[in-house]
Amino acid sequence: MSTFDHPAKAISLKVLVDKKNNRVIFAETNEDFVDVLFSFLTMPIGTIVRLVRNRPPTMEIGCMNNLYESVENIDVQRFQNKACKSMLLCPRNVAAAQCKSLKLKIIDDEPLRYFLCQTLHCTEYKLSHYPNATCDCGGRMNRQILLEKEECPGTPNTGVFVKGLTRLIITDELHAIPPSTEASLSLLTKVGVTDGSTIEECNLNIEVDEVLTLLKCSLVSKAPLTEALLKQNPVPEMGDEDFDQGSCIKFKMEDPTSNKVGKIDIKLIVSRSKKMVCYAEASEDFVDLLFSFLTVPLGYIVKKMHGNTSKGSCLNHLYSSIQELDAGQFLKSNEHKAMLVSPKLAPGFSYTNHPLAIEEHEHPPYYLVQAESFYQSFRLISDESLLPPENMGRVSRLTVMDPKSSCKKATREGFMSGPAMFTVTDDLIITPISPISGLSLLKKLKVPFSDIKECVVNVGREEALRLLVASFVSKSALTNVFFGGPNP
Repeated sequence: MSTFDHPAKAISLKVLVDKKNNRVIFAETNEDFVDVLFSFLTMPIGTIVRLVRNRPPTMEIGCMNNLYESVENIDVQRFQNKACKSMLLCPRNVAAAQCKSLKLKIIDDEPLRYFLCQTLHCTEYKLSHYPNATCDCGGRMNRQILLEKEECPGTPNTGVFVKGLTRLIITDELHAIPPSTEASLSLLTKVGVTDGSTIEECNLNIEVDEVLTLLKCSLVSKAPLTEALLKQNPVPEMGDEDFDQGSCIKFKMEDPTSNKVGKIDIKLIVSRSKKMVCYAEASEDFVDLLFSFLTVPLGYIVKKMHGNTSKGSCLNHLYSSIQELDAGQFLKSNEHKAMLVSPKLAPGFSYTNHPLAIEEHEHPPYYLVQAESFYQSFRLISDESLLPPENMGRVSRLTVMDPKSSCKKATREGFMSGPAMFTVTDDLIITPISPISGLSLLKKLKVPFSDIKECVVNVGREEALRLLVASFVSKSALTNVFFGGPNP
C-alpha cells in the first residue's frame, strides 16, 4: 500500500535479470521512470529524510536524521517564527512544478500558498507564502488568495526532465546510458554473462512503494535496482563501515579562494586520547548552518562530494550520467539539466552571510490585479500573459516576504532566534545548552574529565562544505571535519 492518499499509477519497466545470481543487469525504460529517477537529485535532504526514515528497515542518512529530529524536538519559540520550523521540516523543492508532473508523485509536499496583508488599504504590496507573517505596515499576512493559472491541456509524451519518448538503459548501479547493442553486450560481459541461458526478461510494474525503496537504496546500496525491484535482499542499514571514518572529507569548490562570508566560532570539547570531538558548544549561527543542510538539494551535495560518497552509494553514477547526456538529444533543455546537476536553494531559504554561499533561486514575478469595476476584487497572477490590458484594472507588482523575518529588517535572518547557545554532539544531535547534559554525554562516551580539552575553531565556507558532506556520509561529522584533516 502507498503511503499517499491518492491512487498510484504504475510505470512499466522491462528488466534483464541474471537468474544465476538473482540480480538486475539493467532495466530498459522510457521517460516516465527516468524522470522519477532523475528527480531524486532535486529533492532537499529534509524531504528525503521525511520520506524514507519510517520505512522499514531503519536507515540513517549520515547525521541528517539527527538534524531532522533535532528540529522536531526543539521548541518552536527558539526559532524566528513558526514558519522557520515548517521550512526545515518540509523544505521547498525548486523543481516542485516538474516533480508534480511526474507519473509517480513521491513527494507529499503541501502546495504553495499565498497570503496578503489583512489591512485592506495596505500600500506595502507584499506577498507571503506562510500565514501570519508580519507585514511592514504592522498587519498580519493572513488573507489567503489563490494564484490564477492558465489552463493548459496536457500533452502526451512530453517528458518532465527528459524529452518525450526518450529511452535509456539504467544499470544496477544507476548508470543511465543510451541504449545500444554494444552497451548491452558490454554490461553482460561486465557481470560475467557469456550466453543467454542464464538471463531472463521480466516486465515489472513500478509504483510509489518501489520508488521510495529505490530512493533509499540509492543512498547506500551497491545494487539498488536489484534490492528495490527483485526484493530478494533487505535494504542495508548504514553502519560505521559505510563511512570514511578518520579520513578527510573531500569536496569540490569552484573557487577555493572564495570565502566572503563571516566565520563562525564554535567551542569543541575533545578527547585527547580518542582524538574525537565529544560535542561542541555553539551559538544560533552555527545551528542555522547545520539546520540549513536539510534544505539543500541532494544533487548539490553529490556535486560537492566529487566522487567521495559512502561505500556502495550509486548517486555519483546517476549524477555523472546526467552530466554526460547530450542535453539537446535527451533532456528537455539545458535549464532542465541544470536543475539536476546544479540545483539551487528554493527562494527564501538562504540568509545573509550563509557560510555555504549556495545560490538561491529567484521568486517568479507576482502581480496583484484589482478590477476597476469591483471594489476589493483581486486576482493574483504570475503568468504575465494573463495580465489585463491597460485601463482594465490596477496592476501592482508584489514583493515576496522573507518568511524567516518577523518584521522589517535590513538583513535576511537565519532560522533560529538569538542570542542563544546550543550543545551539538559529534553525530549532530542539537539541544539547548546544558552543562549537566554535557557531563552526562562525557560519561556515556567513557571519556575521563582529565582527558578533556577545549578548543575554539572557526567555521568558514571551506569548513561549512566539509560539514555538509560529512553530515551526509558520516555518523561522526565534527570529528571527521576537525580531526580528519589537519588539526585546527
